[in-house]
Amino acid sequence: MSENRKVKFVITRQDNPDSGSYTEEFELTYRPNMNVISALMEIRRNPVNTKGEKTTPVIWEMNCLEEVCGACSMVINGKPRQACTALVDQLEQPVRLEPMKTFPVIRDLSVDRSRMFDAMKRVKAWIPIDGTYDLGPGPRMPENRRQWAYELSKCMTCGVCLESCPNVNEQSDFIGPFAISLVRLFNAHPTGEMNKEERLNALMDDGGITSCGNSQNCVQSCPKGIPLTTSIAAMNRATSLQSFKNFFGSDR
Repeated sequence: MSENRKVKFVITRQDNPDSGSYTEEFELTYRPNMNVISALMEIRRNPVNTKGEKTTPVIWEMNCLEEVCGACSMVINGKPRQACTALVDQLEQPVRLEPMKTFPVIRDLSVDRSRMFDAMKRVKAWIPIDGTYDLGPGPRMPENRRQWAYELSKCMTCGVCLESCPNVNEQSDFIGPFAISLVRLFNAHPTGEMNKEERLNALMDDGGITSCGNSQNCVQSCPKGIPLTTSIAAMNRATSLQSFKNFFGSDR
């Protein structure tokens, strides 16, 4: 019976960025449709481990609870994914929770994803405006372009593609698959393409697109099904053309 069934969680914890990590086990009463977030919330309400010891509440991040914000990314049973959509019924027991290793740990399951946001600044992953006054309707995007651009816009900077990429590590400054795909997205926008060359040149800098090893782990792990390898291929072609343009001069 479900009221007698127990679910065990083995959680990798870390008290602060400079301390070592350790594991702590917790056991909860099973509930139908329980996900990892609800389990963590229950542990937070009553932080007692399997030894019967009162401990500190586990720290993690969350926001939308519907796989849109990307905040609750962690490694669940060895796979980086969102905790809000990880159903306990579909997970092997015991459920093992770890922080993503690509990013510095802040505490427990919470990590610092500044690396991603710095990459977005580097490639100008936004549509610039020259004021807040009304300029009227902007240029229309062709429907066929809008459809594939919408798929790229689903990126929630969750960090899963970086966690699964072997080219992203402490010895590498690779900006990651998501940033390359965002360049394709914003260069496709009728207004965003005004900064097209600037974004492509950023991709050609150290740690840019040439650091991609084409392992294709990113497209397999992306929780939103974004065609990251298609974007990487498109940007490989675009940066090659841009390099010729830079060499021969934009005025020729």
